[in-house]
Amino acid sequence: MSFPQPSQNHNSENPPLFTTPAAAEHLGLSPRTLENLRHRGGGPRYVKLGGSVRYRAVDLDAWVIEGLRESTSPMSAFGG
Repeated sequence: MSFPQPSQNHNSENPPLFTTPAAAEHLGLSPRTLENLRHRGGGPRYVKLGGSVRYRAVDLDAWVIEGLRESTSPMSAFGG
C-alpha cells in the first residue's frame, strides 16, 4: 500500500502537510468523512492556512494511536 505524499517543501521547522484528500487517503477514510469529523469534532487536529485546511502527519498518526482499542466492550463492563 502506498500512502499519498505530503507537500515536499518541508524540514524540521516546516513539517509536511497533507490536504484533506491526501490525509483521508492516508487514514483510509473518505474526504467527506474527514470533513464531517472536522465539523463535528473528534477528528485529527488540523491547521488553517488562510482558507485552506492542512493536516500534519504527526497529528494524523496521533489520532490513529488515540483510537487504539483492545476490545469492543466498554471498560465499565469489567469494573474498570
